[in-house]
Amino acid sequence: MTKISRTFDVLANAEENFAMEVALAVKRNDRWETFSTADYRSQVDAFSLGLLSRGFKKGDKIATVTNNRPEWNFIDFGMAQIGCVHVGIYPTISDNDYLHILAHSDSRIIIVSDEEMYIKIKPLFDQIPTLEEIYSIEPVDNVKNWDELKTYNPDKEAELRQELKKAKDAVSPEDLLTLIYTSGTTGLSKGVMLTHRNVVSNFLLAHQFVTYLNPGDRALSFLPLSHVLERVGNYLWQSKGLAIYYAESVETIGKNLAEIKANTFITVPRVFEKVYDKIINKGRELTGVKKGIFFWAVKVGDRYDPNPKNRSLWYNMQLALANKLIFSKWREALGGELRGVISGGAALQPRLARIFWAAKIYVQEGFGLTEMSPIVSATNSFYPQVRFGSTGIVPRGIQVKIAEDGEILCKGENLMKGYYKEPELTAEAIDKDGWFHTGDIGTLDEHRMLTITDRKKEIFKLSGGKYVAPQVIENKFKESQFIDQLIVIGENERFTAALIVPDFIFLHNWCTIHKVKYIDNKDLVRHPKVLARYQKELDKYNHEFEKVAQIKVFRLICESWTPESGDLSPTQKLKRKPIMSKYKHLIEEIYRGD
Repeated sequence: MTKISRTFDVLANAEENFAMEVALAVKRNDRWETFSTADYRSQVDAFSLGLLSRGFKKGDKIATVTNNRPEWNFIDFGMAQIGCVHVGIYPTISDNDYLHILAHSDSRIIIVSDEEMYIKIKPLFDQIPTLEEIYSIEPVDNVKNWDELKTYNPDKEAELRQELKKAKDAVSPEDLLTLIYTSGTTGLSKGVMLTHRNVVSNFLLAHQFVTYLNPGDRALSFLPLSHVLERVGNYLWQSKGLAIYYAESVETIGKNLAEIKANTFITVPRVFEKVYDKIINKGRELTGVKKGIFFWAVKVGDRYDPNPKNRSLWYNMQLALANKLIFSKWREALGGELRGVISGGAALQPRLARIFWAAKIYVQEGFGLTEMSPIVSATNSFYPQVRFGSTGIVPRGIQVKIAEDGEILCKGENLMKGYYKEPELTAEAIDKDGWFHTGDIGTLDEHRMLTITDRKKEIFKLSGGKYVAPQVIENKFKESQFIDQLIVIGENERFTAALIVPDFIFLHNWCTIHKVKYIDNKDLVRHPKVLARYQKELDKYNHEFEKVAQIKVFRLICESWTPESGDLSPTQKLKRKPIMSKYKHLIEEIYRGD
């Protein structure tokens, strides 16, 4: 029986327990290209042998900048088998971030996905003398292809295979597996050093949260594999015998889910909100009785309680009818076999979890950090280990305590070795007793249920001395169909205010119904009728907060915030300082205007 103690043992475990015809798949040129477990092994070993023949050794760093594809898996396990360290980099960061990571990580080579990424990275590659070569996975004229890294002298194959066996045996669970540079919302990113033990302990512990998945089930993958949650989820699916299908793009998620009849996927709340909004917009297109039934079912779902004792017989009858008439169609639209969705990276609106649970799809929220490999807590697929608004149970094997100031502190086998080449930053993050300081504020109850209330650094004080926790307010206001994104502001000011990005699809429909004429979105966000409607929306949600936390003044923004615009991190978190700098004129207007 294969014992999984290093990431690449997952492949040996698959060969022994669930060798599959489709282990990995990707949609290319409008068709699904599949790889069996045997293909997987062949590609991984070829990459390892090629690296050994070129003198790569334990501890060498290899950087990748690529979209999700089976080749990522071949490269990842291929280098791990010989003790090389994978530096996986987001495809959507700035040139300055690339320069910092590629130089700071001491990467020897870099592998990119395609011509577009090559054009972006090549000028930066030329500035970093420690990088020896750049390769592309897809064919690009006059560029070395990653296939070259899988070639070696066939006469030396027996010798290389012997060397590979020795190299594999020499990889210890304590060895460095990867450097993951935290996206960070301020300053230069830090290289989190994760060992095989860190990551393996975490995904093996996660098995208890996905008991509803079985060998042969299908997972759709679309979050970047440079994101620690997607990467560790990828190992988790493989260790449970799932086939992994890579989506064409974020835009095709719905189509791909239906094509493969996916049983699960991992997402961040921002993507999940868009899936939900798409479903609701379909409902709005209905007319008459059908529209009435649709929104009646939504209201039934909004009242769902995971505790069966809190659901009356009358409610259960309504829920059964809502499932038959409406929610069954939601499940069909998502492929018909979706059982559970894992959401991480930021706080999920409790309303979204509630309604999908009502529709017989588990939405499991968790709390984690790159430094913790990443899972610290997660909601399960059964009561009482689920509570909407909570990030779930802290499993045995991970220690959590709440500091006097409310900060969440963690310990466990999954805690990083430290930040690469940054001993001072490591000492700041991990105290002398070995507790990692997360920077998040929260509560832990007697059932080991963890609830996050805010980011320690994001809580601000008004000039009157009262504290405001922006994330809680932002998450609540995003329940509004009129609001796509918002940021709560007010540090050292007299009152709390907000910058709001409208949900323009919903707003345009509202304007059509209410005969509001406008030239473009710039004109729309200043329209008196629109501003009055948003004020009404704010009044509706404000009453749920104490007076100091209520949004007194707002401004509407006419463009969306994205990682590409520099307003969101690659994991879709608000970059507060850049946003506030960008809209300094509006903030001045709010606090210094008439």
